[in-house]
Amino acid sequence: MLYGVSMAQSKCLSLSEAITNTVVGYALAVATQFAVFPYFGLQVGILQNLWLGLIFTGVSVRGAMRCGACLTG
Repeated sequence: MLYGVSMAQSKCLSLSEAITNTVVGYALAVATQFAVFPYFGLQVGILQNLWLGLIFTGVSVRGAMRCGACLTG
């Protein structure tokens, strides 16, 4: 509640926000890999980079789900 006004978010809007955050996070992870890997001498192809970003995103989503489950009981 903020200033006496309920700020409840609908489940549909919450799902939309979660999906948007996941897609943006995936794109950022892949872009970061393309930028950073060459500095460490890692030669990774485009498809491998996309798969690696997907794996990292999956681990992150799973971790967030476990953390959320712990916080909500």
